[in-house]
Amino acid sequence: MKFRPCIDIHNGKVKQIVGGSLVDTGNFAKENFVSEQDASFYAILYKKMGLQSGHMILLNSNDSPYYQKDIEQAKLAFKAYPNGLQIGGGITAGNAANFLSMGASHVIVTSYVFKDGIIDYKNLEKLLKEVGKEHLVLDLSCRKQEKEQETAYYIVTNRWQKFTNTKLTIEVLHELSNYCDEFLIHAVDMEGKAKGIEKEVAAMLGKFTNIPVTYAGGVSSFDDLELVKTLGNGHVDVTIGSALDLFGGNMKFKEVLEFCK
Repeated sequence: MKFRPCIDIHNGKVKQIVGGSLVDTGNFAKENFVSEQDASFYAILYKKMGLQSGHMILLNSNDSPYYQKDIEQAKLAFKAYPNGLQIGGGITAGNAANFLSMGASHVIVTSYVFKDGIIDYKNLEKLLKEVGKEHLVLDLSCRKQEKEQETAYYIVTNRWQKFTNTKLTIEVLHELSNYCDEFLIHAVDMEGKAKGIEKEVAAMLGKFTNIPVTYAGGVSSFDDLELVKTLGNGHVDVTIGSALDLFGGNMKFKEVLEFCK
């Protein structure tokens, strides 16, 4: 299990938010932490600690007046740590290559690949043509929903605001692994709450070994880290946001790195 660092950018600032609270209206999100440092501070730290393949997420929609401020923060991070970070948020086939040129190692995509609630293979193929499988991460972040008297985890898009009709299953993971280099999966209902992980999601990911996968959402203690390690069979990577001392939490960054070695 590797530790994957993160940088979340909202309204031009590095933040940690409660995942389900993000809405486009008024560019609002319930905040757990707003950093006084810019994105380059975290990028320099991650580079110094030898951490690779962290994810940087632009949380504003690309038609938000704050989106360009988010981009400016991303550029600062890429300048500090070229090819050391992945980026997601508003990525399409039209702009994906530009983010690689800025210094991203990978682009992270959800909404562009899902249309009308299902996987849009035409858009997926367009992305592959632009950046290649080796530079593409699919974000299959999910939320629990009851539908047709069944409760399951469904992939969500548009900054986790919209449910798709696509369940997160082992079969879907196997299918989409043919098109990307990694998966990033936030258990959105637990994201930013530091109240424990979604055990069912972690256990599902633990049965999948085709490509690297990173779990995010709810890690609040070393017991939670141990759960991710156990349920993920040691091969599911993990990221921590609000619970980390870098973002105002109680878990010591260096102790987390030591644990994940």
